[in-house]
Amino acid sequence: MRQHHLVAAALALAGIPAATFAHHGWSSYNAKAPIKVTAPVSAVTWGNPHGTAQVTYQGKPWAVVLAPTARMEARGLTEAMLKDAKAVTLEGFPRSDGTAEMRIERVTIGTKSVELR
Repeated sequence: MRQHHLVAAALALAGIPAATFAHHGWSSYNAKAPIKVTAPVSAVTWGNPHGTAQVTYQGKPWAVVLAPTARMEARGLTEAMLKDAKAVTLEGFPRSDGTAEMRIERVTIGTKSVELR
């Protein structure tokens, strides 16, 4: 009977998406080096565990880690707003390891500013 429990547990773990294991914690970002970028968003993914986007910063593409979609929508930020904006101001923190990725705390489109954390 005990072996059946181990097999069931292994099968349950196998069903968890790889992205769950790959998800990084916020400690991966340098909170002592805030950045502010104003640029058009070149791609948006609206999904969980959080939305993502891409912008060009410092002459290269940067991945943008947003908040969970339910939180962004509750605070008035929609996918269409990010996709349709000519320029978006993103304020947040870069990855500590030098990867071209930033975790965003605030998004401003026009005169509307949305706090994500």
